[in-house]
Amino acid sequence: MADKDDIDPRELIAESYRIDGITPGECRSIFLDWALGAPDGETAKACISQLIARHEPDAPHHPMTQVLQEALAPPERKGRRGGAAARRRTKG
Repeated sequence: MADKDDIDPRELIAESYRIDGITPGECRSIFLDWALGAPDGETAKACISQLIARHEPDAPHHPMTQVLQEALAPPERKGRRGGAAARRRTKG
């Protein structure tokens, strides 16, 4: 696992927790900036889990905590859109 400096080297996430009145949208922007420099795949998931473990105990209702939790959630599956079967159903 990466140490603290490897997880948040520019302290973007840590700083977001220090900003009074930060909005969820601002947290998403900060997270995106962090994610652009983060490792890919499972390593990124492990880093996000460590960030949650580090910050959630002191700020469970902070917008950044929510953003980090959403980043680990599996994407919603909305079903298939379009395709040949859909076109055949709409032809009358």
